[in-house]
Amino acid sequence: MAQEEPDLMLDGIHVVDFSQYLAGAGVSRMLAELGADITKVEIGPVGDGGRLLPVLKDQRSGFFIQHNRGKKSLALNWERDEALEIARDLASKADVVLENFGTAETLRSRGLDYESIRARNPSVIYLSVSAFGRTGPWANKPGFDFIAQAASGLMHMTGSPDEPPGVVWSAIADNNAAVHGFAGLGYALFHREKTGQGQFLDLAMVDCMFHHHEIALQAWHLSDGEFVPERMGRHHQLVFPVGLFQGPQNHLALLALDFQWENVCRAMDRIDLVTDPRYADISDRAKRQNELIPIIEDWMSTFDTDEALLEHLEEYRVPASPVLSPIDAIDHPHFNAREMVRWVQDPIHGSVPIPGFPWKFSVNDQLPELVAPLLGEHNADILMTKLGYSIDQVEELTNSGILFEGAT
Repeated sequence: MAQEEPDLMLDGIHVVDFSQYLAGAGVSRMLAELGADITKVEIGPVGDGGRLLPVLKDQRSGFFIQHNRGKKSLALNWERDEALEIARDLASKADVVLENFGTAETLRSRGLDYESIRARNPSVIYLSVSAFGRTGPWANKPGFDFIAQAASGLMHMTGSPDEPPGVVWSAIADNNAAVHGFAGLGYALFHREKTGQGQFLDLAMVDCMFHHHEIALQAWHLSDGEFVPERMGRHHQLVFPVGLFQGPQNHLALLALDFQWENVCRAMDRIDLVTDPRYADISDRAKRQNELIPIIEDWMSTFDTDEALLEHLEEYRVPASPVLSPIDAIDHPHFNAREMVRWVQDPIHGSVPIPGFPWKFSVNDQLPELVAPLLGEHNADILMTKLGYSIDQVEELTNSGILFEGAT
């Protein structure tokens, strides 16, 4: 007798997802991994703008594949009232509604904003992800990841002090907002489980990025302005050794706080540095880092390879790492052991590598096999199962241009 598949943690949770690109789509991507039923409402005839992002092969975007697996696509003509009524009907039955439009007015004018949906669905949890949030002077300011990096202060802190501000060329603001949204929905669902109450979540990418400043504000205040947050380059201004050091072959990252400093000294066979009053605490070492950097790098140069050096540091429990590229992860034993490079199936491209799922739950430890939808692939499925339409009604909506379908 075949063994039944265990229920996933979010089985039975229906999400109506109006989002595009990444900050919103990243939320529903993670919800899908846990079994949520995602209705992805796309604006035809093109659909999610993420379908157009490179790299495209055979007109199919790898970006779209990665961030939309496990979702069902309903493609609507938003210029038609009948299509908007379908969207409203779906949202009125959803557990969660998700959107990331540039302004709140986009959905308010179509009766798809939180207040309109709550009037029909009081227990709905409505997550709005935007660059600057739905309140404040910049509430209607358009923005993407790069813009949020700039406005949040992250860009100001990235790079070398003698160079212009640096950019993190991974979608750190989009992805971080997505993780914040994913976490927020978990607590909102838990709150509704206890109280029956739905709610509105206003999530700004800039807020998520600003939250990363672990030291800047209070260090500036407590130092009476002596410490001014600026780009620091390879080494931290306040704590040492924290930075990039030249190894035998390449630069290596090393981070040793007060409790690890003695480990560094023992690894170098320089126990005298532990008792040297010039380097008594982490701030003293930071102020005299120009003396210590050559000592450490000269010692590092005595090893034949970076690997030998890293193994030695590991013996002394010194936190250190090579600087890996994303492609280095594909065949890396640790990333493979953690299943952080996943080869997923796509109906057009076959097997495609994407980053793995970072949460390792002991319940539902086997992730579902998910596929990114073709445009409008699930029109009939969604309308018939969610709203009770007949196949004849679906065909009529398709023929009248209210529904769209696409090959990719």
